[in-house]
Amino acid sequence: MQQAKFSIEEAQAKFIGNFKSYGFKDKSALIRTAIDHFKNKLELENLRKSAELYSEIYFENDNLKELTETAITGWPE
Repeated sequence: MQQAKFSIEEAQAKFIGNFKSYGFKDKSALIRTAIDHFKNKLELENLRKSAELYSEIYFENDNLKELTETAITGWPE
C-alpha cells in the first residue's frame, strides 16, 4: 500500500484519533473508508447529473421520443 503525507486541522486529527471508537483497526482504515465514501458520493452525483442531462435531451427531442417508442413496440408489458 502506498503512503501519503498531508496536513489536517486539529479537530480532524482528534476525530481520526478516535478511530477505535468508530470500529476501525487503525487510523489508515478510517481514512481509506472516508476516501472511498467521498469517491462514491462524487461518482453518484456525476451519475445523477448525467441522468438529468439525458432526461432533458430526451424530453426536448421529439425524434428521440419517437425512436424510443418504435424500439419498445412489441415488448412485453
